This record gives sequence, structure tokens and C-alpha cells, in this order.
Amino acid sequence: MSEDIDIAEGGLADLPAVMTVMETAFDSSFGEAWTASQCAGLLPLPGVWLSIARTGDAVVGFTLARAVAGEAELLLLAVRPDAQGRGIGKSLLNHFFRDALSRGADHLHLEVRDGNDAIRLYTRFGFSIVGRRRNYYSGGDGKQFDALSLAKTGETSGLE
Repeated sequence: MSEDIDIAEGGLADLPAVMTVMETAFDSSFGEAWTASQCAGLLPLPGVWLSIARTGDAVVGFTLARAVAGEAELLLLAVRPDAQGRGIGKSLLNHFFRDALSRGADHLHLEVRDGNDAIRLYTRFGFSIVGRRRNYYSGGDGKQFDALSLAKTGETSGLE
């Protein structure tokens, strides 16, 4: 990795940069991306946090997560395609783990489209597939895709 990755808490002011990353990172044919209004509506809620990854001044990735009652959910993780393969997703996932632990979570979960390359990253970090939602995502062409529910319980250390 040639550049340092800085990850810091974000907010509503970071939403334009988040949307730019999301629009490039999520292929519209799968229907995974959120809208700006969905993100803006969630950010002010208790237990919700946004983490922004930067290399230099450029926003290259983000996570959106929430924690409540001992559980944390990774709602979104995205890295710009031109920044992938440099450890940014791994750094964001490590940051999510630390944040979740600091917020009292001992059960972590997320959902991901079946076939998404990120599944390999999640399973390397100890997540296991615990369920499937059939036809959860609707792509731009009307095609539907299953969502996989992944969970990691107990010890949240052991990060890569």
C-alpha cells in the first residue's frame, strides 16, 4: 500500500462524497446502492455512525453502521473502484469492529448480495452466513438477487 489511509467519523456534510463513492462502487444492475435521502434520514438517529476513509484529501471509501442493545450492523461498506485492492476495505472493516466494540456490541451482522466479491472479505474476518433473503435486491433491469445474512458473534477481536 503506497498511501496512508485515514479513517474518521463523518456526518451529513460528507454525504456528497459518500454518494460519489456509492455511485461508482455499486453497480446499478444489482440495486444495492442507497439514495442520499435514505442516508441523510438515517444519520441523525441514535446509534448510527458514518466512517470516511481518505487517502490525502480524497474520499476513497466509507462505512455506515448502527449499534443498539449489544448488536451492531454494518449497513454499507464501499470503496471507490480505482482505490480497491489497497487495503481500504480491510481498514474500514477493522474500524467498524473497533467502533462496534466500543459501543458495547458483541454481535455483529450485515447483509450482502449473493455473489458480491465482498463476501470473501467478510468471511476472512470471521463472519458466517446465517440466512438468505430470496429476491431481496432488484436491479435496474428488474432482475432480482438474493441477500445473504452474515453474522459474527462473541469475541470481536482477531482482526486482520
